[in-house]
Amino acid sequence: MARGRKTSFTIRLNPAQRQALLAWQGATTIPAGLARRARLLLLLADGMTVTDAAATVGLSRRHAYKWIQQFMQEGLEGLHDKPRHDRWIEPLPPDLREQPNNLESG
Repeated sequence: MARGRKTSFTIRLNPAQRQALLAWQGATTIPAGLARRARLLLLLADGMTVTDAAATVGLSRRHAYKWIQQFMQEGLEGLHDKPRHDRWIEPLPPDLREQPNNLESG
């Protein structure tokens, strides 16, 4: 007998969405994460549980729910990675930069 809660939502894909996700899943020129998210949604649309689908594609349940929510709110566009502005590194001021070592060896 199955244990745990059942999810309260169902992923329903229209034919255009299903076709796009199938294309992404098999493409070799798109980011691997996007292909993984496409496979996740296809498995969910076919009736697999979130836990099983996440394990199949190699995502945690937490991240699977994150991408499901993005898809529900924004559609296919929500599956693309967003730019990460928090990763910008400010250059050091000139007085703090490491000076080249001009010592000769030998």
